[in-house]
Amino acid sequence: MTNFRPRKLPPNITEDAFQRFATKVINICGSENVKIISATLELIDGDYMQSCKAHASAIISPRNVPEVQDTVRLCNKLCVPLWPFSAGRNIGYGGTAPRVSVSVRMDMGLHMNKVLNVSVEGSYTLVEPGVTYFELHDYLEEHKLRVPDVGGGSIIGNAVERGVGYSKHQDHGIMHCGLEVILPDGELLLAALQLWLWPYNDGIFTQSSLGIVVKMGIWLMPNPGGFQAYMITFPRDDDLPKITDTIRPLRLQMVLQNVLTLRHITLDAAVANNKASYTDRKEPWNGDELYAIAQKLDLGYWNSFGAVYGPEPTRKVLLEFIKGVPLAIPGSEFWLPEDRTEPFSVLHTRAKVLQGIPTTNELSHLFFSPISKITGKDATAQYDLSKKRCFEAGFDFNGNFVVGMRAMHHSVWNVFNREGPEARKKARWLILTLVDDCAARGWAEYRTHIPLMDQIANTQNFNDTAQMKLNEKIKNAVDPNGILAPGKNGIWPNKYKKKGWVLDAASNMNNEVSK
Repeated sequence: MTNFRPRKLPPNITEDAFQRFATKVINICGSENVKIISATLELIDGDYMQSCKAHASAIISPRNVPEVQDTVRLCNKLCVPLWPFSAGRNIGYGGTAPRVSVSVRMDMGLHMNKVLNVSVEGSYTLVEPGVTYFELHDYLEEHKLRVPDVGGGSIIGNAVERGVGYSKHQDHGIMHCGLEVILPDGELLLAALQLWLWPYNDGIFTQSSLGIVVKMGIWLMPNPGGFQAYMITFPRDDDLPKITDTIRPLRLQMVLQNVLTLRHITLDAAVANNKASYTDRKEPWNGDELYAIAQKLDLGYWNSFGAVYGPEPTRKVLLEFIKGVPLAIPGSEFWLPEDRTEPFSVLHTRAKVLQGIPTTNELSHLFFSPISKITGKDATAQYDLSKKRCFEAGFDFNGNFVVGMRAMHHSVWNVFNREGPEARKKARWLILTLVDDCAARGWAEYRTHIPLMDQIANTQNFNDTAQMKLNEKIKNAVDPNGILAPGKNGIWPNKYKKKGWVLDAASNMNNEVSK
């Protein structure tokens, strides 16, 4: 009999129970699709395209829906924690790592990676978890359709995490048109968009631990009849409140058709080159240095990227109106892609993304993403606070605002040397402090990295944490054995002693930041 001994056992699982689990799951999925993370297995750190495997006791790659169902039923029987992922490219928010370390990870994307159906007339598609934006884009080109955007990640994975893109299809989560979901007891559910009778139930499977999405219908972006990307540069740091208050009515009136991004100069400078190419200093850039870099790159202190869609007469009217309003801010300039000739142009990249051509030109490491109203006052307050904390930690501020219809996401890109213990400690202090800072001002995060899930969940404390109490009731009713993604987004099943698992700010600082 083969001895299946992982590097570390999942919590509350004996060696004998794990042996039985491994033997049976191999019978379900095949030995070639079950990898035990043993002490002798060489661990590779991983990158964007190939994720690190260190945080699992085993990795299972089912080939079809029945194998997912049978594996889930087995996990339920033996109370083995299971952490499903699609492509594992959730960069900035934890990748494939489970909240409960050494859970069994289920790789939904290795084999289940097919485009199952495309409707040209209805502009939608049906996909499996392993289908990435790149792959669907290549498939759709011949039909003159486009995917929402982003990069090499999974379409299903990004949508169920309520990921945000930059084209007309901003909120990928609400662009779905039906889900097939495996519940924690192995039952298959069709969670369709209900337009009659019954409550909507599809939303409970986003950012949740209540089911595994095995198929999803997603709305596509039909050919609008034309497209034009543009960039507007704003020269001064203190232009931010005027820019934000100018953008808001244009978004509400839908004059700005897509999700507008407003990027700080440090982001675009980093795209052009690394920091050492600009300065020998290790300290954060000061204002004078950033103004000089912006001038050297022929960019603004703030740079906004957008697009117009439609036939030429429509595009012409919209562009003239858009140019007329923001350009009233002194010193602002309007650019088209053909105006920019630098080798690493963000505008050229965005010209692809905004029309639904995915790229991987812009990646980050650790995101902090609070939400606020679209006002100059809120934008300035978030920017000043984030910049202050970044400087206190010894980091440059890297960030942008993503402006939706009624709210904006402020993405702070926490870039640091993960090989340096002191840098890791400072990065962790920075993001933990920002969580509490923002909570004190009423700003919540829309998505977060795994170690921060408990702390951020605890900031959502309206009416004595009524929302969390409801989440826990649903979790314990649907998943009484607590096998599916325990602890995800701070929701702990009764099977886990919550006090022993919760990571607050103090316990996070006492833990070594994993590489």
